[in-house]
Amino acid sequence: MALCPMHRHCISPPPPPRVLPRYLSTALSHSIAIPPCSGHRLASSFHSIHRRRNFCRTSSSDTLLAGSRNEEGGKHEEVIVSKKGGGESDDLKSWMHRNGLPPCKVVLMDRPSHDEKHSSIHYVAASEDLQAGDVAFSVPDSLVVTLERVLGNETIAELLASNKLSELACLALYLMYEKKQGKKSFWYPYIRELDRQRGRGQLAVESPLLWSESELDYLTGSPTKDEVLQRAEGIKKEYNEIDTVWFMAGSLFQQYPYDIPTEAFTFEIFKQAFVAVQSCVVHLQKVSLARRFALVPLGPPLLAYRSNCKAMLTAVDGAVQLVVDREYKAGDTIAVWCGPQPNSKLLINYGFVDEDNAYDRLVVEVALSTDDPQYQDKRMVAQRNGKLSIQAFHVHAGKEKEAILDMLPYLRLGYVSEPSEMQSVISSQGPICPVSPCMERAVLDQLAEYFKSRLARYPTTLNEDESLLANPTLNPRKRVATQLVRLEKKILTACLQVTANLIDQLPDHTVSPCPALYAPVFK
Repeated sequence: MALCPMHRHCISPPPPPRVLPRYLSTALSHSIAIPPCSGHRLASSFHSIHRRRNFCRTSSSDTLLAGSRNEEGGKHEEVIVSKKGGGESDDLKSWMHRNGLPPCKVVLMDRPSHDEKHSSIHYVAASEDLQAGDVAFSVPDSLVVTLERVLGNETIAELLASNKLSELACLALYLMYEKKQGKKSFWYPYIRELDRQRGRGQLAVESPLLWSESELDYLTGSPTKDEVLQRAEGIKKEYNEIDTVWFMAGSLFQQYPYDIPTEAFTFEIFKQAFVAVQSCVVHLQKVSLARRFALVPLGPPLLAYRSNCKAMLTAVDGAVQLVVDREYKAGDTIAVWCGPQPNSKLLINYGFVDEDNAYDRLVVEVALSTDDPQYQDKRMVAQRNGKLSIQAFHVHAGKEKEAILDMLPYLRLGYVSEPSEMQSVISSQGPICPVSPCMERAVLDQLAEYFKSRLARYPTTLNEDESLLANPTLNPRKRVATQLVRLEKKILTACLQVTANLIDQLPDHTVSPCPALYAPVFK
């Protein structure tokens, strides 16, 4: 089946541009989300749509009216997305088999949504018992959407990528145009499945990029809240660039010569599509730049992501395949690795938090004081020892002591005034520096106050978080936000305890902290 039906041919004189639809689909009502792998920007989805050159709007969570004024001012066509979802999974898989998917060892199953207004969630499960090393499925390249396919040729794809135009924006734009074709699109069964999932996954929660302002307050005190706002700004910049992508992409230009993206799609619609693509994009290894980001049917969000799983979707011989890394019983959910991402990234990208995430971490950013007359000398000493004038320290869960011991030499550097001491303090080993007891007390006191101030930013305590999470009826978005801030507080509390233990190890507790005019600055 042709990938891009509806190619138009210009004649002279060209026809006037038609009235452009302002909406492809409607903003999703409140919902819930999960997983992929790539530190890019945002996660929700589109709703199924049958295009008739109309406006798009929704009458309920499960009914999408694709429609809008045709030139005669015409009717809306209604497309019902079933809540029961039995046949849709069959349609996706049978469509894939008809178009080259070889026999595989997985099946699509249903999981109820937290919200009764939304369809149940599909997920990939083992159709038979599997052993580690078994190939669960192998999706041919003809069923994989990449930047090379979207933009028509690899040269343009690499040009756009090297100019730092987001691959996610290009993929989102492509799917939005394909969705306008409804059932005429080759990708209709896959797009319908993405619509059904709505960017949700194992926790059925959408990325906080799609939360309301009041819901973002669940993240008060967490640096993740600022990350969400910054990512949203990045998406807005992507939106402002998509007309350039459309103009340079030959395949899109030929197919929709009059549908200028920013006129055809509002920012809110683009953001939903962008977030949906982000939630399911796969980062392939050992492929060309134009193929490294791929949308793979049977991949995320149908696959679950786990931080302790090592299975990955890989490109091999004209296909993308999944080799499982563990045993599965028939009916078990199939999982893949989400990469070494902290929980803040997992929440923003995929809408979930992993309680057992070995890669979870917080960032402590410290800067040498630029007011210090010896700033340049200290900056050079720091650089010779692998540190920067503004240094980010990563505090990994369970390794708080190691992180504190890594910070101390850098902090001491900010306190010393003698050039001869600069190299010795930053290269010192061990928890206690022999240079000056009063300086050591000042460094540890500053560090302790920093961790106390970070903990004070949260409106709830760890005990209150535990009580909230014990409530089975807790709002799913508040639940996942509470999980995140609880894990952050556990790291900060552990850091504070390590610092207190170091203070207890000081040989003389009667020593007052040294005054420091140019102490390092915590960001």
